[in-house]
Amino acid sequence: MSQPISDPDYRLLEQIEAQGPFHAGACFQCRKCTSGCPVTFAMDLYPDEVIRMVILGQREMVLACQTIWVCAACETCTARCPNDIKIAEMMDCLKEMAIQAGVPAAQPRIAALHETFLNNIKKRGRLYETTLVPAYLLKSGGLLDKWNSGVWRYDLKLGRQMLSKGRLPLKPKSINGREEVRKILSRRKNNSDLPSPEKPEK
Repeated sequence: MSQPISDPDYRLLEQIEAQGPFHAGACFQCRKCTSGCPVTFAMDLYPDEVIRMVILGQREMVLACQTIWVCAACETCTARCPNDIKIAEMMDCLKEMAIQAGVPAAQPRIAALHETFLNNIKKRGRLYETTLVPAYLLKSGGLLDKWNSGVWRYDLKLGRQMLSKGRLPLKPKSINGREEVRKILSRRKNNSDLPSPEKPEK
């Protein structure tokens, strides 16, 4: 772990559990989550270390780490945990806490995809892939990369093929409960629904 240890904020675990509960306090560091994780090669903190830092109140370290953004949410860690800790769900909670606290994402393009994905669902209650990718490329700066590298030509050809086979719908589908989905996702903009990023008084 390259990040410096800061003064502990012992409210962190309680605040996170209030959003779950995720049962992080039950962790006894068996490391089965880390052993089974397929993306540890891209992490700066392993999943068991993230849990340990949460218990130790290392708010700044946890919210600034790459791991919460690299996590693929495959739930292998959750399935392997002998104490039924909801590790993958807790990673999502930490992402939202980082966004709410204004902490710069260690992986900006993953953060851009995260934001674009949720906004896409919020509009119609379900994902509409036809607008998801262009919106992500614009937000992340990936469109310029594709233009400069010439990859856009391949993407255009692929898009035509998908369109001809009906795999790229031009008209989005909706669901009956889209307003309920919209209300759920709107909560993430409400400061009162997420743990306070403020440090405890000394």
